[in-house]
Amino acid sequence: MDRQRAAEKALHDQTNILPRGQLLVVFAGLAISLLITFVDQNGISVTLPTIAEELDAQNTISWAGTSSLIANTTFTVLYGRLSDIFGRKVIYLSALVLLCISDVLCGVSQNPEMFYVFRGLAGVAGGGVTSLTMIIVSDIVTLQQRGKYQGILGASMGLGNIIGPFVGGVFVMKSTWRGFFWLIAPLAACSAIVGYFLIPNNHKKDSLSESVKRIDFLGILTSSTAVILLLIPISGGGSYFDWDSPMVVSMLVIGGCSLVVFCLVEWKIAALPMLPVVLFKNKVICALFLQTFLLGAVYQVYLYYLPLYYQNSRGWSPIVSAALTSPMMACHSLTSIVSGQYISRRKRYGELIWFGFGLWTLGSGLMIRFNRTTSPAVIAVTVAVAGIGIGSTFQPTMIACQAHCTKSQRAVVISDRNFFRCLGGACGLAVSAALLQAVLRSNLPEEYKGLAHSTYALPSRDNISDVDWTRILDAYAAASRGVFILQVPLIGACFLLCVFIRDRGLDRPNDPDEEHALGEQRKPGGGHLPDRPVPRELEGGKEKSGNEP
Repeated sequence: MDRQRAAEKALHDQTNILPRGQLLVVFAGLAISLLITFVDQNGISVTLPTIAEELDAQNTISWAGTSSLIANTTFTVLYGRLSDIFGRKVIYLSALVLLCISDVLCGVSQNPEMFYVFRGLAGVAGGGVTSLTMIIVSDIVTLQQRGKYQGILGASMGLGNIIGPFVGGVFVMKSTWRGFFWLIAPLAACSAIVGYFLIPNNHKKDSLSESVKRIDFLGILTSSTAVILLLIPISGGGSYFDWDSPMVVSMLVIGGCSLVVFCLVEWKIAALPMLPVVLFKNKVICALFLQTFLLGAVYQVYLYYLPLYYQNSRGWSPIVSAALTSPMMACHSLTSIVSGQYISRRKRYGELIWFGFGLWTLGSGLMIRFNRTTSPAVIAVTVAVAGIGIGSTFQPTMIACQAHCTKSQRAVVISDRNFFRCLGGACGLAVSAALLQAVLRSNLPEEYKGLAHSTYALPSRDNISDVDWTRILDAYAAASRGVFILQVPLIGACFLLCVFIRDRGLDRPNDPDEEHALGEQRKPGGGHLPDRPVPRELEGGKEKSGNEP
């Protein structure tokens, strides 16, 4: 632990609190890039049935989402340390360039395999943009003011989730699904160009060889092996692969062993671990990470399976599907802004987390009532309730994580928190896909059992009687209901975990080395610790350049 602490202390502090005018310009660029990323991630949900039909991938199209999430999860944990070593700006711009390239390649894909690989690259890029925007904001804004800015970033995520399905739906109905990716690519390129000129670079340039030596290569190898070899069989077991097949068993065993080795590497070997074991000594951070894993699972399932319910069970168009998802995303965005303002003004986040998970649990429970006759108004109100809960938890849990770690751990705790969210999303989608297929198969008429492998698109109605068609739609509705039921205990567990959250306000703990240095300055007569100087950016009530308190 002492060796890891010394390595963290040797990193250059990239804190660079910006004056208000420059801050607003930089922040606007970051928020726009985050919006573009989430348009890319979630706009694809309404295009999957069309893509599956054109690429003849009805039985495997779920891998479009799974490959992106697996890649996102695998690489998200790296970004915190890579930005510590090479600087925030270069990693952020690299992620945007990769997003541009991968979307161009998605648009020219000619078969399912090409499409899944390039969606995986987009997942790598999306994880980088998401983590780095949050990390850069933590560099340029004080912790006391970070709530309202992180809240606006949360609103950008929600707005991207609103816009994405509409844009994807329009391209599917009026043009081609490929145009959706060709639209995102130049937007990502423009965002990278703007970021190159706007974002300050406060990183101390070290020699390339010295920087490379700091990379946790063994951790990268073991974590990537563990995540990939565990998530692939979890995602495909029981549907694409038999659970007792030698391949699945081998992948699970090797992946599990790699996970154990990764934990040992991060604990005993890595000088700059990607997932510092010291974080898990704090029970509040452990509870927040577990909440993040579970909320990531539920949130991602909503984004993928609400449109499937709308289109398959109800027969609504992609545009109507996007419209009925938008109340959740709109409430997410608005509540995220309000919760950010609350945190910055009241310097508290605990009650927001309780309120958010409580309301989200209520909304999740109400979704169980969705069937083939539920009115659109009831659906809109229900998903809006869940959206308010989402907006009250996403960014407050992020602020809580930062408030319970030292300044040197700021970047890595953000990337680790995003890692658990993505890991939860990947596991949630995998388990929900298996459940959807199982429930669908059990409810379909005997002669149509084979449709359980085509959960992302309804079969052609040719030569199917009205009675059988109704039974098929009922089976899809029952399968969707099974997925919604699964989410209730998951988000309910998040609500119960709130008992472990301790609201310590917005004063982060001191680094142990800082505490030791302050202790050495005690006066011989038992004097008090010297008062901390007033941060320069807060003198006179105005923000100035300086270091974060």
